[in-house]
Amino acid sequence: MAKGRFPGMGNMGNMMKQMQKVQKQMEEMQKQLEETEVEASAGGGAVTAKANGKKEILSIKIDESVVDPEDVEMLEDLVLAAVNEALRNAEEMMAKEMGKITGGMNIPGLF
Repeated sequence: MAKGRFPGMGNMGNMMKQMQKVQKQMEEMQKQLEETEVEASAGGGAVTAKANGKKEILSIKIDESVVDPEDVEMLEDLVLAAVNEALRNAEEMMAKEMGKITGGMNIPGLF
C-alpha cells in the first residue's frame, strides 16, 4: 500500500461532491415547491381550500349555499375536510418532487 493513501478515499471525495450537488438541487426545488399552490375541496366544491408547499393555507372559499345558521357544524366539517385535504395534497406534492431528486431515499427531517 502506498504511503499516506487509504483505499476508497478517492471515492469518498466523489461521494461528498455528489451529496453536495443533491443538497443544492433539493434546496432549489424546495424553494420552488414552497411557492407552488395546491387546492382541495369538500362537499362537491362547496368549500375549497388552497395551500402552498410551506403547508400554509392561502385561502378558503365557501359557497353561500352551504352557509346555514341552523347547521354551522356541517360548514365547520366541510372547512376542516377541505383544509386537511389541501395540506395532504401539499405534503404529497413535496414528497413526490423531492423523491425525484433523492431517488426515494428516506432522509429524516427533509421537509
